[in-house]
Amino acid sequence: MAHQSGNRIEVKIKLPDDMRGGVYANWMQATHTREEFCLDFISVFQGNGIVTARVVCSPGHLKRIVGALAENLKKYEKKFGTIKQENTHGNDAAIGFSSGE
Repeated sequence: MAHQSGNRIEVKIKLPDDMRGGVYANWMQATHTREEFCLDFISVFQGNGIVTARVVCSPGHLKRIVGALAENLKKYEKKFGTIKQENTHGNDAAIGFSSGE
């Protein structure tokens, strides 16, 4: 149930027991249609991958997600320092993020 407090909406969120540990992903693939984006989070190990989570959302919501991630990344780097992006070589070179094209 959600209720409004000033200009903010408060939402009570339940995290199901089977999701409490989260899922691991070292690769993400994004695809889209005109109406929605599909984000597949994938765990790749020794040349084999499995989708561990799939998020489907509207373009407007994806833009808010990207903004929230950028804001949190900025806060993280301010607190812990700049994150270095490693250049991977060899068999792991393909592990990372993909536009799905």
